[in-house]
Amino acid sequence: MPKFAANLTFLFTELPFMERFEAAAIAGFKAVEYMAPYPYAAADIKAALQANGLTQALFNLPAGDWDNGERGLACLPGREAEFKAGVTSAISYAHVLECKKINCLSGKLPAGVTREEAQATLISNLTYAAAELKEAGILCVMEPINSFDIPGYFVNRTMEALAIFDRIDSDNLKVQYDIYHAQRMEGELGNTLKNHLSRIGHIQLADNPGRNEPGTGEINYPWLFKHIDALGYDGWIGCEYKPKTTTVDGLGWMSAVTQ
Repeated sequence: MPKFAANLTFLFTELPFMERFEAAAIAGFKAVEYMAPYPYAAADIKAALQANGLTQALFNLPAGDWDNGERGLACLPGREAEFKAGVTSAISYAHVLECKKINCLSGKLPAGVTREEAQATLISNLTYAAAELKEAGILCVMEPINSFDIPGYFVNRTMEALAIFDRIDSDNLKVQYDIYHAQRMEGELGNTLKNHLSRIGHIQLADNPGRNEPGTGEINYPWLFKHIDALGYDGWIGCEYKPKTTTVDGLGWMSAVTQ
């Protein structure tokens, strides 16, 4: 049976962020993830996790100026010092929250920068992040994101991420495999998971089209969950979807699609 982590950036959004932990626990989740803990004190988040018996599954490295369209720093030339400071901050939070995985967002290709320049920057930054996180006992993952939702995003497909990893001498880099993004860009969900599971460090989900809960779209989640189980994946699957109505009203999928 898959283990599901509530993504608090997308779920229970009718509540203030710090109240979403209790709501997730009441709904039956045993773990949570979200984009960024940085606006909050690590001690306050830790208290919310402990009070509700929750595990911190994952969060992202700082993504830059999100409100003005930035979606990560790793491929942005000239921002290396900011990226490294973000790694330091993330490790500090992860230690308090006992979080063992952190996602690196590649970012969008900046205007006036070639793909070769951006890739060289990404490789350099990933090399740094993987080493620093390994020393801290944390796995570094990187998520390909579809180019429909985020035009210009630098890494869009599983094989693109793996090809970048192949140029880095590290055993601390794996793919964050988001089923929704993968379905939009490449399909072949079952075979990709089978062929590359050893290089996948975290899985997330949403259905397509709409990025809503499983069972609302074209992805055969009952089959896919059984397939993931059969492959031996024992990590968390982050529920990073937008509920069609409210989070609680849409949670029936958890029992319906896993039977």
